[in-house]
Amino acid sequence: MKNAKLRTLTEGAVMVALAVVLNFLKMDLGPEGGSVNLVFIPLVLYSMRWGTVPGIIAGFVFGTLKAMIGGGISYGWQSLLLDYSVAYALVGLSGLFGNKPVLSTLTGAAGCLLSFVLSGALVWGDYLPETFWNMPMTNIWVYSILYNGSFVLVNAIIAAAVLVILKKTTKLTLRQN
Repeated sequence: MKNAKLRTLTEGAVMVALAVVLNFLKMDLGPEGGSVNLVFIPLVLYSMRWGTVPGIIAGFVFGTLKAMIGGGISYGWQSLLLDYSVAYALVGLSGLFGNKPVLSTLTGAAGCLLSFVLSGALVWGDYLPETFWNMPMTNIWVYSILYNGSFVLVNAIIAAAVLVILKKTTKLTLRQN
């Protein structure tokens, strides 16, 4: 039992560290925030292997580190929590579906997106542009879903593809607890 806890903690630290490194290898989408990156891969993989609670903890740690050392931008404590710590903690929900990479990734991405959308609408709402993708924007919720959904969806597709390949070629995605 003690060995399993140590292994869970150690693997979590490695996955968080990997996510931090991958966060620096990103394509920023603009001054408003958002990026295409690979951070979902280690976070979802860890959640798939060890479950939801360890995944939520690892995501929270990563999100907090991202805010501190990854160039986090916030507009008060609310956006600091919703755009970083809570958003990536919710990626840990991917642990609900064990060894199902696509479902796990989409669940974690949906949790993350929920937090981003709440932040976009409730905290950043004063910055609603007049148009987005050549569409007039009058509803902050629609804009927040479109804007945040665009990069979260791309990140989720990339992560799901990599995790499907890992599942087919290795035993890395197998549940450990």
